Amino acid sequence: MLMIITVLVYFAILFAMSRITSRHATNATFYSADKQSPWYMVAFGMIGASVSGVSFVSVPGMVEHSDMTYMQTCLGFILGYFIVAFILLPVYYRLNLTTIYTYLLQRLGRRSYKTGAAFFLLSDLTGAAVKFYIVCIILQRFVLDGYGVPFFITVPVLMLLIWLYTHKGGVKTLVWTDSFQTLCMIGALVLIIVKVVEALDMSMAEAASAIATDSKSRIFVFDDWLSKQNFWKQFISGAFIVVVMTGLNQNMMQKNLTCKTLREAQKDMCTYGFAFVPVNLLFLSLGVLLVMLADKQGIALPSAADELLPMFAATGNLGTLVTVMFIIGIVAASFSTVDSSLTALTTSYCVDIKERPDDESLRRRTHIMMTVLFVVFILLFRYVNSTSVIDAVYILCSYTYGPLLGLFAFGMLTKRSVNDKLTPYIAIASPILCFAIDTLTTEYTGYRFGYELLMLNGLITFTGLWLTGSRQIAQSDRK
Repeated sequence: MLMIITVLVYFAILFAMSRITSRHATNATFYSADKQSPWYMVAFGMIGASVSGVSFVSVPGMVEHSDMTYMQTCLGFILGYFIVAFILLPVYYRLNLTTIYTYLLQRLGRRSYKTGAAFFLLSDLTGAAVKFYIVCIILQRFVLDGYGVPFFITVPVLMLLIWLYTHKGGVKTLVWTDSFQTLCMIGALVLIIVKVVEALDMSMAEAASAIATDSKSRIFVFDDWLSKQNFWKQFISGAFIVVVMTGLNQNMMQKNLTCKTLREAQKDMCTYGFAFVPVNLLFLSLGVLLVMLADKQGIALPSAADELLPMFAATGNLGTLVTVMFIIGIVAASFSTVDSSLTALTTSYCVDIKERPDDESLRRRTHIMMTVLFVVFILLFRYVNSTSVIDAVYILCSYTYGPLLGLFAFGMLTKRSVNDKLTPYIAIASPILCFAIDTLTTEYTGYRFGYELLMLNGLITFTGLWLTGSRQIAQSDRK
């Protein structure tokens, strides 16, 4: 009962914030918050929006198989955020963009523009739906099954709640609700760590020392160039992941474009870029502590690393308060991801695909349509009930970001024009060719691509645009 009351209070706060922030809301408010967002609120809220509910659960479990080497990727994130802040943001602010894909229209042409927006819609809808599906499964298994609530009720109700607090204020509401949800997520994380340390009969200082000396606290890998955990692979990939999945992703950039000035947006970007290091260090430290606790209590580690945190936090092993905070933590992390995605998808469809940013009726209908699509996708995943299908969707999403990298890199790094008619075909062929290269390389050399697949995918798209383009300087660059 305590858990239900806590969750209801949590949603009541979200709705109250939505009501306050959505007063006198217009389409401009929904899409860009009237360019009046405080940069520090955007920065804090972006931490929660970037840490999905899946990450909340899975990052602690990473230590089982790869120690704390994920921190190498997090260090690469910092470089990526600086690239976004000082290379991409100036372009977006100079052009006064509502969606970042409008840049492709001005620089490359209409088909390139539509291709970029279409790849975003496909990847963000499927990717966010999979992430939310996994969180829904966790909530269903550890909470709602106990109350006899069926899954086909859980999903529509949760999506309805998200729609209710985002449908009017849009991104203006998200700037404030995401900040609240980030606070809840970090608060839950810290409380769980405190309770685990108490269960280990340690002080915080002793716990920090135990983590530092544990074999699973290894962060850097310099000696194995073939390993996916090699430092340079992780660091460079981390930078590219941020550039593509943040800087070229309307979902992640929309709130950053609501700051009053470019300088404030850059401060926002750099601030939460640095914040990722301590936040993920806490997640990984929690993973090390949970492995210690499992060893102390004689509990076998779960076969799936994602189940390490739920095994303790969601089953009452650490007390009812931890279970409640665990649920609040994953709800906060997942909702701040899905609400941003829902708003960004609505914005991109209305502005990029339909090119009717001032049509309020279209925006309202699209917001409902995207909510329904989320529900359909999630229930479909449940019906198929196959891990291989979910993995395939994740792989699809990782491939679809490559063409976006190639399109933006070509536009910003060259003065050449593209053959706009061929751009959609190049963007579709690139992931297919990339998949073939990855498969053949694995079969004949044993080498498996990791995050560097993203760079290869972008390079293939870039090369295709170069070979089919011309030396003529694009019209938009002659001015």
